[in-house]
Amino acid sequence: MKFSVILGLASIAASSAWVPVSPVTRASRTALPMAIDYNDPVVAEEFANVQPLTYEEVEEELQQSGVRPSAAMNEMEVKLMLVEMRLRLNGKLEGDEPKKRPTTFSSKLEEALWTKPVFEELYNDFKEKDDHNSMNVIAEYLNDPAMARSRYEKTYKGLLRKVDNALTAPPPVNSPTLQFSGFPANMGEAGCKMTLESLGAIADFECAEDSDFPVLTGKVTFEDIESAKKAVAQYHGMDMGMGTSLELVSV
Repeated sequence: MKFSVILGLASIAASSAWVPVSPVTRASRTALPMAIDYNDPVVAEEFANVQPLTYEEVEEELQQSGVRPSAAMNEMEVKLMLVEMRLRLNGKLEGDEPKKRPTTFSSKLEEALWTKPVFEELYNDFKEKDDHNSMNVIAEYLNDPAMARSRYEKTYKGLLRKVDNALTAPPPVNSPTLQFSGFPANMGEAGCKMTLESLGAIADFECAEDSDFPVLTGKVTFEDIESAKKAVAQYHGMDMGMGTSLELVSV
């Protein structure tokens, strides 16, 4: 990445006072190559979104996705890392596609990895450490809780507690935009929008009926992140009585 390009990005916000001193480096545990075009308007737009965040906010969001910046990186470098991570996770970079959720799950573990972001982070942390013993205990616990407790309650009590907490924790909210799934289809688009709008003003909204289940899926962008947090706190995980639970995930 050229020094002049970084300066060009930094000029997006007049209040920026950062001076990049070296090319962006990656923490050893990440696999995010620096191969994005910083002249791309999509990249510049995402940088403008990241620029007002504090270093602590940027670091927290990266760590929530299992990415830990190197201690040698300066503030600009860490923010550029977040820009790339967001773009890759949302499939906005050339050659990238967002992960496609399966219509059915082969196990409780697979379901939790897709539907519980905090649990996914916990599991991936053990995976990156090559802690196969903990990973196996977690898999057994999700697929057969009673059997796993009888085997591991004494030796892995702390781990099982962490898993329980991760499974019930609300997903992190990093932007005003949420993807949702699980509202009953008979609510209709207007009813669904009205329900979410009761928590805060909406800037953009789209939804459609799922092709496999009688539920609505879509995306909502609130005018502020606090409203998005309220929506997740109130509705995420709510049992709708149809064998499904509401899911609202920050994007």
